[in-house]
Amino acid sequence: MTTIEESGVDELDVSGEVLANADTEEVPADAKPMRQLRFTISLRSLRSAAAVVALIVSIGVPVWLYVGAERKLAAQAHQAQGQAHAEKVALDYAVEAAEINFQDLGSWQAKLTAGTGPELKEKLTKAGREMEQILAPLEWSSTARPLAAKVRSDTGGIYVVDCFVSVLTKTVQSSEPLQSTATYSITIDSNNDWQISDVGGIGAVVEQK
Repeated sequence: MTTIEESGVDELDVSGEVLANADTEEVPADAKPMRQLRFTISLRSLRSAAAVVALIVSIGVPVWLYVGAERKLAAQAHQAQGQAHAEKVALDYAVEAAEINFQDLGSWQAKLTAGTGPELKEKLTKAGREMEQILAPLEWSSTARPLAAKVRSDTGGIYVVDCFVSVLTKTVQSSEPLQSTATYSITIDSNNDWQISDVGGIGAVVEQK
């Protein structure tokens, strides 16, 4: 039979006996059990275990929230760093591309294609040669300084950056240098070593003069 007793130490004593001929209707008085099953459950232990579980839950929730916030901040920081780097790459390129010396168009051509991908490099090389036909007769000379750069879009590590450059240009057509602002739209692929994959505005810089 099974009994539950409450002891002085706040325990539940549960014991069970399996008798030799438990399958008969009557059990002799002198029959001995084949084995005795007995275990003791401490109510104090149960309360302690419940307290531990409650403590784990109370600690786990804020830790989970902290980890989630930490990951979100890390993602935001990574995004900000990526955009800042894209803006720097784009603005540095825009300034180099806007500085032209008709006496050294070869150096300008090199700066025009620096940091670009193979397909864009081929296009810019061709465009640069065509622009030389304009720059050389005009004795074009320009200096540039950066104004601002802003990421317009960021899709899967592909950044489109709008750049603004202040350009001071001298040509044989004007007695005084001409101050202007050149705008470039530069696409940068961070997944491919931050190569420049597209540039808009190069031709417009010359055409607007």
